Formats: sequence, C-alpha cells, structure tokens
Amino acid sequence: MSTSLSLFIHRITPRRWLTRCAGWLAACRQPWVAQPLIRGYAKWYGIDLAEALHADPRAYDSFNAFFTRALRPGARKLADADWTSPADGIVSQFGRISLGQMIQAKQRRYSGAALLADADLARALEGGWFTTIYLSPRDYHRVHMPCEGRLLGMRHVPGTLYSVRPEIVQHMDGLLARNERLVCWFEHPLHGVYAMVLVGAAIVGSIATAWHGQVAPRGRRIQQWDYGGQAPLRLPQGAEMGHFQLGSTVVLLMPGNAWRFHPGWKTGRAVRLGQAMADRR
Repeated sequence: MSTSLSLFIHRITPRRWLTRCAGWLAACRQPWVAQPLIRGYAKWYGIDLAEALHADPRAYDSFNAFFTRALRPGARKLADADWTSPADGIVSQFGRISLGQMIQAKQRRYSGAALLADADLARALEGGWFTTIYLSPRDYHRVHMPCEGRLLGMRHVPGTLYSVRPEIVQHMDGLLARNERLVCWFEHPLHGVYAMVLVGAAIVGSIATAWHGQVAPRGRRIQQWDYGGQAPLRLPQGAEMGHFQLGSTVVLLMPGNAWRFHPGWKTGRAVRLGQAMADRR
C-alpha cells in the first residue's frame, strides 16, 4: 500500500470509536475474551514473558493487566548515568530544542510550546535537548523516571488520536503536538526543570501515572494539576512514573545543560529501560 493511500485511510478511519471498542475488549475480564487476546498477541509479537513478574498468561485477568505487566526484579539494571532511558522502545529522534522547535521526523519540525500547551515552560527549556521514544506493540509499556525529579505539575491536553507508527509520523506535520497527551514536569536538584510527555494514539485506551492513577479526560478542555505547593513528591531515578494501556510515544525535554549522549543513543536504535542516555560533558 502506498504511503499516500495509507494516510488517507488513516484519516478517514473512525479512530475514537475504534479506540473505545479496543478499550472495552482490553478491560474485559471474561477468560474466554481475555485469554485468546493475550495468547494471540504474545505469539504474534514474540513477547518474552520470562522478563515479566508473572510469566504465565493465566495470571492476567484482562488484556490491560497483561499489557501493563510489571517486570520481575532484576530484569532491568539502572545504568550509572545522569540520564537513563525512561522506557523500552525505539529512539525516533533526539537533538537540540532550537528556536522553540523540535524534530518530529526528517524535514518535519514542530513547536515545543504546542506539545507542552505551555509557552512559559517551552521558553524555560529553550536551548535544551529532547528525545522521542516510540513504544512498539511488543515493548514493556511502563514509563520510568530518567533521573530524580520533584513533581511540579501535570497537564492533560485533549487532541486527536492518530497512529504514532513511524510511517505515519514521518508524513503528518505536527502529529505529536496534535494528539491527546499528558504533560508532566519535574525539578531535579542539579539539572533543573524538565518535562516528560506521554503521547496518546489510536487504540490507546488510557494513560495513567503512579501518583494519580488513570487520567480520565473530561470533555475537550485542558486539565491541569499543580503540585508545587503541596508536600513534595520526589521520585528517584528509575522509579515507575506511569504507563500506557496500549502503546504510544514518550517525549523527554531536558534542560539546556551541556549533555553528552552515549554512543548507543542513536536515531532508529532500540533502547531499553534504564540504559545510559546522557551525562554532563
């Protein structure tokens, strides 16, 4: 199928209806629904349950429970680095935040302010670095802290539900800043303020955080939670931050220090949770 035809079909597909249907199936706890879905999905994508806390598919009472499965202790080791990978996935892009713009794909840029839905936060991160990680269907789908952070705020931004598969992202302007997303920003005691954006997509049932649980959209308005004035919530490097119910993309926006990315951090390269990403020069 040609790219243009694929994009046309994707645009006219009733994505929200499909997402609601997928969400219902994924949440269903009837074994005759859940177990065929789990076993078929694991076989199709070659998922290695040996890494999971529960290796037996029968331990999961729904597809959502299977998809958001925890890892067994020791399955991932946290590298000795200032910044580590927050997830398993593929590095879609990384680079400098220049004139408020980031690279979505080759020759396609988008606005940091649009992604964050916050011009002030975007200005604070100007001159910093960003990295985008695409979580494929076979990946572990919990997201962890790339470094220590004190939670400052969280913002749910309504939007579309386009697929974030690489072939779609490469041909649709500003897709990551158009999709539904959850923006969380933190403060590191040395590095300063940074942001993590969990981008929703077609068939993604929901997004949840460790401190809030499932973030349920209410209409088409932006929702914001401020944590700066409350008892501080500090999450150590490697701690679970949130998860997707069905897969998507994480965008990390780092402050403007002189970071040296590790040799293994390359566009198009598969990465694993806890892998070394960057250090101070």
